[in-house]
Amino acid sequence: MATSAPPRSIPSRSNLPSLVWALASCQFASRAGGFVQPFLLLYLTQERQMTPAAAGAVAAGLGAGAFASHLLGGWLSDRIGRRDTMLVGFVGTALGLVALGAAETLAAISVAALGVGLVSELFRPASSASIADLPDPHERIRAFGLLFWAANLGYSVSTATGGVLAQNGYQALFWLNALASLVAALIVWRRVPEIRRPTPAAARRALLPVLVRDHLMIAMAVIMVGHSALFLQAFSTLPLVMAAEGLGPATYGALIAGNGLVVVAAQPFAVRLLVGRDRSTVLGVSMLLVGLGFGLLAVLPGAVLQGAGYAVAMLVWTAGEIGVAVVFGATFADLAPADLRGGYMGAAAATWGLGSVLAPLLGTALLDHSGPTVLWATCAAAGTALFCIQMAVAPALRRRSTDGEEAPR
Repeated sequence: MATSAPPRSIPSRSNLPSLVWALASCQFASRAGGFVQPFLLLYLTQERQMTPAAAGAVAAGLGAGAFASHLLGGWLSDRIGRRDTMLVGFVGTALGLVALGAAETLAAISVAALGVGLVSELFRPASSASIADLPDPHERIRAFGLLFWAANLGYSVSTATGGVLAQNGYQALFWLNALASLVAALIVWRRVPEIRRPTPAAARRALLPVLVRDHLMIAMAVIMVGHSALFLQAFSTLPLVMAAEGLGPATYGALIAGNGLVVVAAQPFAVRLLVGRDRSTVLGVSMLLVGLGFGLLAVLPGAVLQGAGYAVAMLVWTAGEIGVAVVFGATFADLAPADLRGGYMGAAAATWGLGSVLAPLLGTALLDHSGPTVLWATCAAAGTALFCIQMAVAPALRRRSTDGEEAPR
């Protein structure tokens, strides 16, 4: 992703601005303490005694808040600045998590989950806009790669330790997650400067009219919604299927931690391998791998799944996850007009929020009515469809990124 070959490990401090390292530190801190999301459905079904459908609805509410959070974060980062948006997000997340852990009724849990979602993703579009502000496009790709690397290093920590903590109850997860958010807020306060160039009020454009006319951006957003709904089965239906097969939260936590460790180990090499590759091809093949990874669970015998089968499937969909993540941020940064980078990056990130709404709703419904085999076969079909659609969009995406075409005015 850079003109010079990236090193065999994470990029050295001299290769990236201190801002990027500060953002990566925030990413690591928040993800290393991000215990609640991976175990939310298990917490709701086991400790709060909810049905899978009810738990899926709560998770969808959190996802709905996250969807709005991405859009709000993009809008705020263009208005009040990247730094202040991050601070609001991390402090608000800490408060929301405490409320969610204390809530007991379905109504209170649903409202708290929606509130957590609403602030939990403000950091993502604000940090992405900060990186999109970097003048060197190759530097942007390495910076996005570092944030992805830091997030997965943190995530591997949280899922491994979270699975152990969850065996003794789930309440500690909420408090530790809130503390991690406050640590991330402290890093922003001390280490992250505001680099946004203020736009005169008279020169500001409204985001929505530009987005509506940008058909390529809309097409890419729809594709990414489909991909995120597919990929997020790892955090919605997969733990339920494993629990039904007698595999406890520690086993699921170890599997997801393994996913993070694979990303941590492989992502720097993936950046080197994929530098200069056609982004549509990378995206399409990666989505296909995600679908096929889940599809393996439909054909592997039960005895194999109880052994190494889940690990093999995880390796395949993790390879797809890495490919998408390497080019995701840079792809949407290239689509964004300079004065609307925050809004565009927020809209791009919102695809994951919408996917997090659809993933538990569609996944748990299919699991309840048709069982795990049909669910995983559907995932394989979805990955294949996404590959075909992405390749159909490829010519327009190449023209936009290589020929300098601009977004609609």
